[in-house]
Amino acid sequence: MAKRRFVFLDVGNTLLFPNRARILAPLSEDRHPTLEEWQAVERRTKQEFDASMTDGRVDHGFWWTFHTHLLEERGALDNGVRDALVRNTQNSGNWDQILPGTREALERIRRDYAMAVISNADGRIDEVLRRCGIVDCFQAITDSGIVGHEKPHPAIFQAALRAMKAEATESLYVGDVYSVDYLGARNAGMDALLFDVAGAYRGRELPRVESMRELESWVHSAG
Repeated sequence: MAKRRFVFLDVGNTLLFPNRARILAPLSEDRHPTLEEWQAVERRTKQEFDASMTDGRVDHGFWWTFHTHLLEERGALDNGVRDALVRNTQNSGNWDQILPGTREALERIRRDYAMAVISNADGRIDEVLRRCGIVDCFQAITDSGIVGHEKPHPAIFQAALRAMKAEATESLYVGDVYSVDYLGARNAGMDALLFDVAGAYRGRELPRVESMRELESWVHSAG
């Protein structure tokens, strides 16, 4: 295998996390889930989505399923509220929560690897990364809203590789959904790693980390 030279990262649930209060604004506050309840729905959704993922509007389908489960569990299923929650979740501006130490870990990783982003987003993910203070850690940002293809379609991975003048065999992709990120990257010829903060893939024989500290250690030990 070629020596690894490039690390590509997802944004949602990898570099940045949802502003849950803003996303959940259409739902009455007494029905807002805790972080633990949100992550439980995330685990359930990922497992179902991985088992049944088909071509189509991947990001929309994931969040439609997620918010269906979330509202059902709270006894508050309403099509209008669900649609509003999905819209809010797909608004990249509502993904502005960053884990402590993220920038410091990225700076250490980029001493040894060229880094870039591949994200299923709305064409504005660069603005959010800038607002969160990490956009300068990346040499290229590939956004499905601009490319016109969502992961796991190989075209978005190929566009990102071209932007970095990178070979797939020299590249690692880090993302949080097995069927979208892990398989998408592997099918594009890249190595792949799951960033699994919610623990959806615990117990699975898959390469995975649950924190930026673990990611940094994994990249340097496996590189």
